[in-house]
Amino acid sequence: MIHLRIRFIILCSCLLFWLNTGDVSANSIIATVGTDVTLRCKYDAVYYSTLPFCWGRGNIPNSGCANEVLKSDGTQVLSKVSERYALTGNLGLGEAFLTIRQVQESDSGIYGCRIDIPGWFNDQKHEFTLTVKPGRPFPIKVETREVRERTVTVRWTPPFDGGRPIRAYKVDLKYKYASWDTAKRTDVARAHLNQVTLVDLRPTKTYNLRMFAVNSVGMSEASNVLIFTTKEAAPEGPPINVKLQALSSDSIKVTWKPPGVELRNGVLRSYIVSYREYDLEAQQFKNWQQFSVTATSEEESAVLTNLKPSTQYNVHVQAKTNAGLGPVSTALFCTTLDEVKETTAATTLLSTAASTKLMQYTSLTNLPPDPPVIVLKEVTDNTISLSWTPGFEGDSPITGFYLEYKAANASWDYTEAIIDFSSNETEVTIIEMYPSTYNIRMFATNSVGTSKPSNVLNITIEEKGQQNSSSTMSTITEASVFAENRGGAHTTGIIVPVVLVVLIGAIMIGWQLRRIKHRGGSLNMWLTNRAVYDKGSEPLQEL
Repeated sequence: MIHLRIRFIILCSCLLFWLNTGDVSANSIIATVGTDVTLRCKYDAVYYSTLPFCWGRGNIPNSGCANEVLKSDGTQVLSKVSERYALTGNLGLGEAFLTIRQVQESDSGIYGCRIDIPGWFNDQKHEFTLTVKPGRPFPIKVETREVRERTVTVRWTPPFDGGRPIRAYKVDLKYKYASWDTAKRTDVARAHLNQVTLVDLRPTKTYNLRMFAVNSVGMSEASNVLIFTTKEAAPEGPPINVKLQALSSDSIKVTWKPPGVELRNGVLRSYIVSYREYDLEAQQFKNWQQFSVTATSEEESAVLTNLKPSTQYNVHVQAKTNAGLGPVSTALFCTTLDEVKETTAATTLLSTAASTKLMQYTSLTNLPPDPPVIVLKEVTDNTISLSWTPGFEGDSPITGFYLEYKAANASWDYTEAIIDFSSNETEVTIIEMYPSTYNIRMFATNSVGTSKPSNVLNITIEEKGQQNSSSTMSTITEASVFAENRGGAHTTGIIVPVVLVVLIGAIMIGWQLRRIKHRGGSLNMWLTNRAVYDKGSEPLQEL
């Protein structure tokens, strides 16, 4: 009898355990940090009507819910431990869904749902095992702070990090209509930053920009895309194909094209044409004069008027946007035509008009170069330093220059000293042994012909003592190359020991006197490192 009772008690205990635990469903859910997770618990509300229920953390006990996080009477929430817990679903249909907002790794664990069904041992129970893993950061929300000609500054609010600290940001930048495959990526390694400035952009260009956040899990989805256009800047390039044409004795036509499209940096509004006159008496250029020309097409022109006849002018052009002026074009030189004198006779006027037209036509075709402008830099003792500025090159590039050098009281048609220079040389130094006054002028040459003579420099070498003369003679004997006039005299190099300087100098003087007399005044010039030295034994004024 006792054994039967014991067996009955064991059987009842097993039955109670089964009733309490056997009707429990189990589900596994895996979620990522920062997302919302919904645990679905449902009963037949049509049959039972609305029933009370609870949610807890941990295994479901014999009654109620362990570590209760939410409780409801079936129609509304009676209590909850955090705003992150919410009831979702239709309660009228028996949907007792628990949603956990922005889950963290600490939310991982077992959750239990108990539906209180009337009667003994018939509550409906559901258990869920939630595993929360870290994930990639959330996408960034980026915005433009400042846009300038060549820079853009953007800022953002750090996104949710996905459960792992953000390590860096990445910025993609591309032209508006280009593919993202062509984007230039910039890494922002300092994760604490929330602002960055991108540089080296092009003015008046439209760009697209997007960003990413990176943690140890991976890289976020792309942010929103910013579209912005940089501001205008001053042109980077000068006008091109600038040309000058002498139209008359008082006017010059200037033509040009705009800078290259990539160098304009905006909409060209106008051009500034600058010109200045060369003053022959003062041997220098006067102040610049300017006027503005509205930008209208891909080929522009302007006419300089009220100029002086037979006068050289220096001209350059600059392009302008609303942001400012660009660089100047290459400086060009042009000389106005000679002035034609008027007469009262009608036939003379007609002839003059025809001549002027012919001169204008000639100035536009087969043009030799304009003469260079020669300037005296310095006269020190017996040394003359000169420089020159090339003029308008004409119809073909300048191929060289030559210098004529004579005594002031001699004629240009008489014996001349001629020194040739290449097209890229612009200065020379002359060492003259004999005190006197000299005239110097230059010519430019191209494939068409030779320019008119330049302005003439009138230079005086003062008398010096015997010590200076000896010094000059010493310098001469150390030279190794000399250039002669166009008469075709042979060049000779003399290398002499220093100890025989005086003796050899005397011999050279006597030899040169005989040579000059024999050749009727031929003049030799020493040329070393572009320095020209007088080699003749007689003063130039005696030639």
